[in-house]
Amino acid sequence: METSRKGQWLSVLICVVLLLKAEGVPVGITFVENAVAKGAVCLDGSPPAYHFHKGSGAGINNWIVHFEGGGWCNNVTSCLSRRDTRLGSSKKMDTQLSFSGFFSNSKKFNPDFYDWNRIKVRYCDGSSFTGDVEAVDRATNLHFRGARVFAAVVDDLLAKGMKNAQNAIISGCSAGGLAAILNCDRFKSLLPGTTKVKCLADAGYFINVKDVSGAQRIEEFYNQVVQTHGSAKNLPASCTSRLRPGLCFFPQNVVSQISTPIFFVNAAYDSWQIKNILAPGAADPHGTWRECKLDIKKCSSNQLSVMQVFRTDFLRAFGAVGNSPSKGHFIDGCYAHCQTGTQETWLRNDSPVLGSTTIAKAVGDWYYDRKPFKQIDCAYPCNPTCHNRIFDQNERPDV
Repeated sequence: METSRKGQWLSVLICVVLLLKAEGVPVGITFVENAVAKGAVCLDGSPPAYHFHKGSGAGINNWIVHFEGGGWCNNVTSCLSRRDTRLGSSKKMDTQLSFSGFFSNSKKFNPDFYDWNRIKVRYCDGSSFTGDVEAVDRATNLHFRGARVFAAVVDDLLAKGMKNAQNAIISGCSAGGLAAILNCDRFKSLLPGTTKVKCLADAGYFINVKDVSGAQRIEEFYNQVVQTHGSAKNLPASCTSRLRPGLCFFPQNVVSQISTPIFFVNAAYDSWQIKNILAPGAADPHGTWRECKLDIKKCSSNQLSVMQVFRTDFLRAFGAVGNSPSKGHFIDGCYAHCQTGTQETWLRNDSPVLGSTTIAKAVGDWYYDRKPFKQIDCAYPCNPTCHNRIFDQNERPDV
């Protein structure tokens, strides 16, 4: 009897240990103090920051540099509302972040990248790391220096060993995913020519569409972001030479000119874009989309029809990626946003799959050139493996 109980407790203990490993490891914060002298600072003038989990063994010279998301600010008022939060000040950031999914140090849960150096760069500039305005208004103390933050962080990591990188990935989620797209070629140019560099954009493919009221709000919003932050000079010249700078915040106008290999992970029904681009509060004054945006299962047939049109628009815009063998994609039919950084969507027994392949397997095969991966899911609700996001009633949008 006693032996049986010990066996049961041992089984429970093993399950708890595995669960903790799956949930992630806490990683402390690093402040880039020497960046301040370069003017590379957050909105409030505080130093940029990142979380660094060092690699080991065969992965000691391999690097993942991941840029955090969190929307954008498009004018002084909205930037002031962020300035004294974690999205505008490193003074307000959590000193530890949990690393799981693509950032896990467990071979079981992250077989291709578990022993790499893994860095999460905190987001505190509001411009997807593209801004650079020298002047600082003393009345607001707002600093628009996202591009300088990007450069300062990369410089700091080069000095800490990334100059010896054999393999490197720049990645990002949401606004950070957009940063990975816009800075993909720039990142490669900053690393040694011998380094194998690729880019990974998770939920960063924002599209230029009208909202449910017929207004082109996101286009105007991006125009304002670029103008406020002085981003034009840091956007790909291959785009700004042809189009207004604000349009070069849309990946569909940039991706065809990216020369560095890049992989896209995105939901065709991206939950952030549905909430904030397709049906933002300003376009839905009576709140008819509120319940639908919180839980796709609560959408009416008419709302689902509108979302199917959004999927069609997304896939049309995604067509700009083209058929280059260096590019890859995993476009699922889920109601989700950012799927690489959480274990349940990256690699678990119940993770989303396309063609029986998880996101982790698709990205690993593509990075290591084992096999290409380019798959687009069928329309909702055909994929039973989806982890469709359900939002809290009080959760606020990013913009």
